[in-house]
Amino acid sequence: MRLAQLSVADSPAGPRTMLGRVGYVMFLSRWIQVPLYLGLIVAQIVYVWRFMAELLHLAHLGFSGHPPETTVMLIVLGLVDVVMISNLLIMVIIGGYETFVSRLRIEGHPDQPQWLSHVNANVLKVKLAMAIIGISSIHLLQIFINAARPTITDRELIWKTLIHLTFVISALALAAIDRIMENGRPQHGTGGAERPGQLQPERMAA
Repeated sequence: MRLAQLSVADSPAGPRTMLGRVGYVMFLSRWIQVPLYLGLIVAQIVYVWRFMAELLHLAHLGFSGHPPETTVMLIVLGLVDVVMISNLLIMVIIGGYETFVSRLRIEGHPDQPQWLSHVNANVLKVKLAMAIIGISSIHLLQIFINAARPTITDRELIWKTLIHLTFVISALALAAIDRIMENGRPQHGTGGAERPGQLQPERMAA
């Protein structure tokens, strides 16, 4: 009886169980990120409010007078900028939650985003990089439209152009790395591997 108790006490089941519990606690820690995504939803609401305010301002200018075309274009570009930032937030909220926290369980829903069916960390990074390039393009276009103003210097134009090109190069590098990693993954179910249904008759014949 004493030997049985000693063998149970000395068995590695205790440390393994403790490590399993620690791992499960670490796995549960992913829910700590939920307030972050809820905060981004609040930021989305703020951008909707800003969009509506800018839209009312544009409508007031357009119907109450004859504003310069440059002014209207700048306001419209500001609206497009808000929309693109809002799209970026949606990708971070939905894609980040799906990738790092929990499944959304919306398979078969008619409004399920098409890009969500194959999203992973690498795809999400590339999509975010492309969204940042679009936002940077809008800001750069706004700077070019205002280039005639004395407040816009050549140095500012050069630096913002270089920053935009840096974003483009970074996105291309992320896409190339994702392509290399995709080609390096083993292809399941194609060539080489014999299916169990084919292997069994050969064994029976032998």
